Amino acid sequence: MADKIYLGYVKSIKETTKLLMESAGVAAQIPSGANVALKPNLVVAKPADSGATTHPEILDGAIEYLFDNGIKDVSIIEGSWVGESTQRAFRAAGYDVVAKRHAISFYDLKTDETRSVDTRIGEMKICRRALEAGYLINMPVLKGHCQTTMTCALKNLKGCLPDAEKRRFHRLSLNKPIAALAAALKVHLTIVDGICGDLSFEEGGNPVYANRMLSGRDMVAIDAFGCELMGIDRSEVEYIGLAEKYGAGTTEAGEIIEIGDARLGGAYPKPTGTVSRLGRGVRQENACSACYGNLMHALYRLDEKGLWQRKPPIAIGQAMKGVPFEGLGVGRCCDMAAVRVNGCPPSAQDILAAIMDNMV
Repeated sequence: MADKIYLGYVKSIKETTKLLMESAGVAAQIPSGANVALKPNLVVAKPADSGATTHPEILDGAIEYLFDNGIKDVSIIEGSWVGESTQRAFRAAGYDVVAKRHAISFYDLKTDETRSVDTRIGEMKICRRALEAGYLINMPVLKGHCQTTMTCALKNLKGCLPDAEKRRFHRLSLNKPIAALAAALKVHLTIVDGICGDLSFEEGGNPVYANRMLSGRDMVAIDAFGCELMGIDRSEVEYIGLAEKYGAGTTEAGEIIEIGDARLGGAYPKPTGTVSRLGRGVRQENACSACYGNLMHALYRLDEKGLWQRKPPIAIGQAMKGVPFEGLGVGRCCDMAAVRVNGCPPSAQDILAAIMDNMV
């Protein structure tokens, strides 16, 4: 039977978080003595109002709810994307203040031990603290993604991997490993930050206010419903159907239970298609999210200057190693490009400068 999804219209982020958890009876679902791990989205070192990261008030509300119900063994776990410091992101998002106020620990999964787990696509290294959580709460942001169209509950689990495994996900073209990870790592509850996600870029910069939060136990159903909210055909997001096939959940949501005043939400904003247009003509071969995201930001700034159509031939991605390319190669993987922007990943500023120096 399909699980319920709770849809909250946000007046107070903290109170809406507590209402969602109370409505779902979360406290009664947590085994006695279980350690609870909160896994937010700290992909980059940016505050939540950038549209990239989970609002600290969601963690604040969840911790208060748990403490009020006698559940004291609570921690925050996360590993930012390749090239970013999780500790820097932790401070930029204001989580250090929340953790200090509640006297709970934060664990940087980039430094965590890993265990090899058998998945539908073979062995995968997953961080131990995520695997061994007695009750894992996934706290993604509902937002766009320049490679997978959207990102929410399923893809947020990528932060539970060491950096080497994250890179391998991109060599495997993301979709199958995302789905396999979701089937292998047990998530007990998902609380989605749909307050102001950037509908184009995973790393934010163009927040779009929707004032919504979601919660539920089935990540596949939540991602499918997220697509519906955003006006995206879920077939465009390949890993959702694969996750269902691999046994991570079902795309069919159960009852949608609304909490709060729907007038606080209004019509849900739709993606603009900007990233798809900007990426037209770019040779992308298994690029990591950080590298490709920085390229998209550079092209976005170029487009603002009215110069996008003058960009040179561009290549990016791990599969470009050793491949001759008569154009601009982005990142250290493009070691045989005629012109290179070094870095892993190179910054959007450096990419933009190189593009402008080599415009056609």
